[in-house]
Amino acid sequence: MMKNKVIVVGGGMVGAATAVKLAKQGCQVKVIEHRVINPVAVLASTKVDIRVSAINRFSEHLLDELGAMPILKAHRHAPYQQLEAFERSGDNLLFDCHDINTTHLGHLIENNLIQASIWQQFAEHNIEVIEITQPLSKIEETDQYVTLHYGEQQFSADLVVAADGGQSLLRKKAGIGVTGWQYGQHCMGVLIKLDAPQQVKTWQQFKPSGPVAFLPMQAPYANLICYHDAKQLKQWQQLSAVELKQQILKHFPPLAGDFDVIDHAVFPLARQHANSYSHGRIVLVGDAAHTINPLAGQGVNLGFQDVVALAKILHNCNDVGAKIQLKHYEQTRRKANLLMMSMMDACYFGFSNQVAPLKWARSQFLKMANDSGFLKNQLLKYAISGQLN
Repeated sequence: MMKNKVIVVGGGMVGAATAVKLAKQGCQVKVIEHRVINPVAVLASTKVDIRVSAINRFSEHLLDELGAMPILKAHRHAPYQQLEAFERSGDNLLFDCHDINTTHLGHLIENNLIQASIWQQFAEHNIEVIEITQPLSKIEETDQYVTLHYGEQQFSADLVVAADGGQSLLRKKAGIGVTGWQYGQHCMGVLIKLDAPQQVKTWQQFKPSGPVAFLPMQAPYANLICYHDAKQLKQWQQLSAVELKQQILKHFPPLAGDFDVIDHAVFPLARQHANSYSHGRIVLVGDAAHTINPLAGQGVNLGFQDVVALAKILHNCNDVGAKIQLKHYEQTRRKANLLMMSMMDACYFGFSNQVAPLKWARSQFLKMANDSGFLKNQLLKYAISGQLN
């Protein structure tokens, strides 16, 4: 008899994708979430979410398979065709979708729309959503099942998936430690309304104070990203929209047109990696397993790769919570996640250093990388697919 009852703790983008993916494979899935959403209302809202993700082609294919991508294409989304990184004019690395014979590199989509489009699939796959406002109080594990206690309520399953974010309470209660650090800077996201046609290039400039980036959302909106020390960003957070615009004009390269500041938010930067991706019949996915510097927007893409890897390993298993399978999942994903995390750290720290020889080396690296042809295209394919070949 197959043991395929699954509880997913956390209904964010990665948790919701896990729920639908496993349900499509025949698992009986419940989602425990403390902030239940109405996906129809979210998708119908005209309010633009300041939180946006750069969905690469791998993630796009997953969302398409789950039934979410057609919904997103009917709402706000912005395919981008170019990705540029530069430090100063003339020293730029430009990736273009046409170099690898594809129509686009990915999509920039609001996080709440991604989440809602996946939640729309829950009813079709009989996924039950349980709203829990109390914190997890206890975990009981046996060789056969795991039980989660929330006050007087308790829920049992063959497998529990922790998709409750970087501060995962489930991970902590399971006794899984983490290694990592806080970066010296914080990050500000600014939602703007841009007086310009639809933009198809996302870019990032490395500056002594920290990187700045432009993420083109569906016109007329865009998202600006600014890394800076926490004290400076805290001061900017107190500014009016007009005053913040003046700071943007000082610190960013010229934008495609005039703009108005709509919203802004500041968050700290941290790198964190779980010491293990599983414990007993509990397994970690997404930010619960790893948080990454958002420098290239790879966080949710890594999470979606976790989902696909876990589902592939559990497909047609008699016991989805068996330890050997969960360890196989960790072996599959840990190395790939660590590689991307290390690449982002090398980029972040390498371009934050203002030592003259290193600045010269960076300039030469960007020029050589941009002229490298085959190597550049291989890097681009890795960035948009998460695959090394």
